[in-house]
Amino acid sequence: MSKFLIHIHSGPDLKNKLTLGLLVAATAIQKGHNVEVFFAADGVHALDSKEGEVVGEGTGDASLHLKALNDANVKMFVSGMSAKARGYTENLLEGFNASFAMPDKLIECSLEADVVLCY
Repeated sequence: MSKFLIHIHSGPDLKNKLTLGLLVAATAIQKGHNVEVFFAADGVHALDSKEGEVVGEGTGDASLHLKALNDANVKMFVSGMSAKARGYTENLLEGFNASFAMPDKLIECSLEADVVLCY
């Protein structure tokens, strides 16, 4: 199977784009692929969304997709600089299989992936 990196940089203001990226990640997992997700820029807000807050048109609920990814033990990386600039602390990562990362981790994950998709 393939290794996917899904780079989420769109925030809740672009709910269709954000939820589509998460839906694609969850679908790849369901199909047996290896998936990592990197959240950067406004995409870090996704981890702070509650059920029903960020729902795309035909692309589902961001919080439910995140739960599915977390339940599948998908590695999630969150730009520490993006999170800090938006007022988030370590609390943002609570309950997720996630860690803060720097741009070099995004480059590393991109080089290791067979497929990189950005939303």
